[in-house]
Amino acid sequence: MSSTRAPRDLVLASSSPYRRELLSRLGLPFAWAAPAIDETPGPDESPEALVQRLALAKARALADAHPRALVIGSDQVAVNHGRVLGKPGDRARAMAQLRAAAGREVVFLTSLCLLDVATDEHRIEVVPTTVRFRALGETQLAAYIDREQPYDCAGSFKAEGLGIALFEAIRGDDPTALIGLPLIALTRLLAEAGVDVLTSA
Repeated sequence: MSSTRAPRDLVLASSSPYRRELLSRLGLPFAWAAPAIDETPGPDESPEALVQRLALAKARALADAHPRALVIGSDQVAVNHGRVLGKPGDRARAMAQLRAAAGREVVFLTSLCLLDVATDEHRIEVVPTTVRFRALGETQLAAYIDREQPYDCAGSFKAEGLGIALFEAIRGDDPTALIGLPLIALTRLLAEAGVDVLTSA
């Protein structure tokens, strides 16, 4: 991506309030819209390939509506011993995911895509975060789920809320990746696209 292009609109391809809050921390004006894509994993698709494909698909889903924009797409999956944990959707699945994670390490893969719609150039990164879950009992897990209702969160957790109480330790290069949008990587990709976060606000 060229660093000499004129400034253009910044668009977040997400309906997630958590990603919007994270992006707002950079102090840049942006628009957002929900991308309508099929998030079903492909046959034998690895977790890394899945989150990369979905981040790009989300960004491209908004390309026609924003022909001169830089569009940000992101996706996240939790991986428990090779098994992908998506968004649970309901209480029973959330309980099952958290039971399976209790006392174990789970890797959260957060993908980031920055798409220059004008040229169709894009960069994609995947930022891993390893979380060790506490060995919690049924009563504790049920209390967490009833309070947070994390049905739209990969792995059934909200690290920005009470979900932090589920963890013993977190290892990763970017704490914002776990919430859903890796701002360290995004700042770098925006700089490569000619947007200096510190001087462009």
